[in-house]
Amino acid sequence: MPFITLEGIDGAGKSTHLPWLADKLRARGVEVVVTREPGGTPLGEKLRELLLAEPMHVETEALLMFAARREHLDCVILPALRRGAYVISDRFTDASFAYQCGGRGIAESRLRILEDWVQDGLQPDLTLLFDVEVAVAGKRLATNASLDRFEQQQQDFFERVRAMYLQRAGQFPARFRVVRSERSLDEIRDDLEPIIAAI
Repeated sequence: MPFITLEGIDGAGKSTHLPWLADKLRARGVEVVVTREPGGTPLGEKLRELLLAEPMHVETEALLMFAARREHLDCVILPALRRGAYVISDRFTDASFAYQCGGRGIAESRLRILEDWVQDGLQPDLTLLFDVEVAVAGKRLATNASLDRFEQQQQDFFERVRAMYLQRAGQFPARFRVVRSERSLDEIRDDLEPIIAAI
């Protein structure tokens, strides 16, 4: 069964579309498990609190992300896929490459080692990358009175994150669909409809 991930820089709007996407799939009569990273499990949510709030070394950050992912896979994602459910995750490993490699500057080779170890070859079947100019995303975030440690980063950080996301989309065109998310909800969903229909 499909494993679908939603990706994008903070403020790209992906979380806005996730419930709509889940409802579209549930209308087919299938089980849909909606989850997120970091998080998705009791332990993962505790790690999420640390990752979003506590200052830490960039490599500690990457290791905690993959520790939460290992638990997420074992407790949520793999059991759901085995029983035939659709899984939609708000972020997965592409976010680690975008944020920890692109944004923080960790070598990609280090994350590939963690990816191979933790995921044992598992990749999403479909990744929806909600792409938006950093300035537009920044204006959206400015309306939020409580920004986490990542959302507080400067524009150049998000430029690097976005560039890495687009690089990943170019590397893996079979599973990535890039959705321009500066447009209206209706325009974006008009683009999503045929993508979902093909799942």
